[in-house]
Amino acid sequence: MVRAVRDGEAMRAVARRFAVSVGTVSHWVEHARGQSLARVDFTDRKPGRAWNRTPASREAQILQTRADLRKNSVLGEYGADAIAQTLATVNRHPIVISRATIYRVLERRGALDAVRRQRRPAPPKGWYLPRLTGGEAELDSFDFIEDLKIADGPLVCLLTGISLHGALADAWVMPQRRTTSTIEALLTRWRAQGLPDYAQFDNDNVFQGAHHLADAVGRISRLCLALGIIPVFAPPREPGLQNAIEGFNGLWQSKVWQRHHCPNVAALRRVSATYIAAHRAKTASRRDHGPVRQPFPKGFSWDPATALRGRMIFIRRSDDRGVVNLLGRAYPVDENWLHRLVRCEVDFTHRRLRFYALRRRDPDDQPLLHEVSYPHHIKHSKAKK
Repeated sequence: MVRAVRDGEAMRAVARRFAVSVGTVSHWVEHARGQSLARVDFTDRKPGRAWNRTPASREAQILQTRADLRKNSVLGEYGADAIAQTLATVNRHPIVISRATIYRVLERRGALDAVRRQRRPAPPKGWYLPRLTGGEAELDSFDFIEDLKIADGPLVCLLTGISLHGALADAWVMPQRRTTSTIEALLTRWRAQGLPDYAQFDNDNVFQGAHHLADAVGRISRLCLALGIIPVFAPPREPGLQNAIEGFNGLWQSKVWQRHHCPNVAALRRVSATYIAAHRAKTASRRDHGPVRQPFPKGFSWDPATALRGRMIFIRRSDDRGVVNLLGRAYPVDENWLHRLVRCEVDFTHRRLRFYALRRRDPDDQPLLHEVSYPHHIKHSKAKK
């Protein structure tokens, strides 16, 4: 290539003839500049050892020290810290070397025992309810954002709602958290948009009912059951299962509350309604391909004291004895399923309790752990109207 260029041939033509890049031709021409071709070293050698790399003799000393410590250390410690301490106490020639350098040497030489953390893919949306993962059913999540202070005005709260697959969002500004106003908001949403298969809440008294009464079922749960919706209660202080609604809460606060100065409640409601309309328009395609919502029953009338039928679901975590707590009672589930997630299904129609094992690592495997009868009298919780 160099001879061809020196004979007057263009570098681009030489590159095409030898099937290499123009840069390669230019490199070797420059490499041979001013030299006879017989004297040019054309061996393609890689760059030498980096100037700041630990010498090979020092690396060998680190590895030997590790091997000695692994075999003879009384404490059984032979990691980077132990190696650094040992090298620093050598009698004749103490060696000061950083922990990071020792770790890089051990990693480069394949002398690390630690196994790197295995990153597993996240489970699918709604993995704890089998019908949700395949897109066969829809779930509406609801939550409260509290203590929103209107400038020179009152404290208000916000009831938010969003569907899991369709991202159908709603937000209601309320003066206080009340069960009655929450029920009105849910009925307004479901009359306009149709019914989901599941409705998910946290364990707030407004949603679940009074916690101090065993076997008490709140009015919101009773409304869901009367409409054929399965109420689902997420586990307390458990990350992940409330991601959809918590993500929307953060979005509403950053895009509405923090961006707009609202002098009164009416202004906040107008701004929020505008944002909800825009959010729905943006996510409309998701609802076109999502699960179909059921129509709201015509002439629906509801008596909270009606006997319950259908199912309620509680996602709970077992304790160190394999016991879970729901509806004010403790139920032994499995002595081998400790500190693990459990889907607890209360079947009011057949008066049964069923407990299913849940694992994020294997969301498709949800075996039945235990089943018992549920003979207790169901109370109507009237707390927090």
